Amino acid sequence: MKIAIISDTHDNIPNIEKFLSWAQENKIETIIHCGDVAAPAMIKELFAPSGLEFHCVFGNVADREMTPVMCKKFSNCHSHGDQGEIEIDEIKIAFCHHLEEAKNLAETGKYNLVFFGHSHKPTMETLPNKCQLINPGTLGGIFNKATFAVFDTISRNLELKVLELL
Repeated sequence: MKIAIISDTHDNIPNIEKFLSWAQENKIETIIHCGDVAAPAMIKELFAPSGLEFHCVFGNVADREMTPVMCKKFSNCHSHGDQGEIEIDEIKIAFCHHLEEAKNLAETGKYNLVFFGHSHKPTMETLPNKCQLINPGTLGGIFNKATFAVFDTISRNLELKVLELL
């Protein structure tokens, strides 16, 4: 299964639409959003209609009241609060918005992958416990080029994608 990991979309509708079109064409089944969706309307107008499984956490630019309410309206959308945790194909994944929180999750040894956002800079680090700590960058394209990551649970390959190159 292919999972797309995004963060810091900040209501950039053209970038979200381009990403979702690419995701559908490339058989992405699940999206993990590491925070800063911004307006809950993005869930209603873009992520829910995509039909893809959508998991999100709060960022520092979040509507903590309405985001969970909006997600509950759609069977494919899930709000996890400050930290999310899912397991796909026996791969344990955690996700949050801030690096310190992500490091704490990764250091528990419970996860294979921990994703985070906030800095808008793509990074990857493998900890001594073999957990990979990954920031997919910013799909919103703020301060850096718009990027996202794709993880294939079968090959266990992780790729960084630059939106403008798609």
